[in-house]
Amino acid sequence: MLRVVNRVLLALAGLVLLAVGGAVLVTGLGVGVPSWWPWAGPGDVLLREGARQRWRDAGWWWPAVIAALAVLVLLAVWWLLGQLRRSRLAEVLVETGDGEGALLRGRALESVLAGEAEDLEGVAHARIALHGRRTAPTARVRLLLEPYASPGETLHRLSTEALTHARDSAGLAALPSEVRLRAERHRARRVT
Repeated sequence: MLRVVNRVLLALAGLVLLAVGGAVLVTGLGVGVPSWWPWAGPGDVLLREGARQRWRDAGWWWPAVIAALAVLVLLAVWWLLGQLRRSRLAEVLVETGDGEGALLRGRALESVLAGEAEDLEGVAHARIALHGRRTAPTARVRLLLEPYASPGETLHRLSTEALTHARDSAGLAALPSEVRLRAERHRARRVT
């Protein structure tokens, strides 16, 4: 819900900024504007002479303002692109052999893969996230290992069992994976 509100507010802010920017551009080109519009035409300025002359002796002022506005625009574009990009894969295309295929929910495959990874000996917790395209997904796997677990053995079993089962069940040619292992801290009891 929060993502939807975030995207709606971002779209509204973008539309308002686009409308105002377009109106200023149209005014600058000499097209007639309504009487309530603050700038009358191409001869009118956005900043009056008093505002422009205030920092005239400081040679750093206008370059600093332009640089700050450029950074602000770049941050806004970066944020917009971040909003448009999906963080997780919503569906995976499963090849059924009939030429059409079927769609498998990405969260379902993540859940099954995480459950199978947690069943491996020495794995305390697993988090899986699918990314990429629905025809060629990639998996990001994060495993929390028990203190006694062997990282090499756990990684081998994960790739030969859980990831292979997921790849085969979805009918994928490959399932590239990035695996991050983290060890659970062992808390020893104090013996007195």
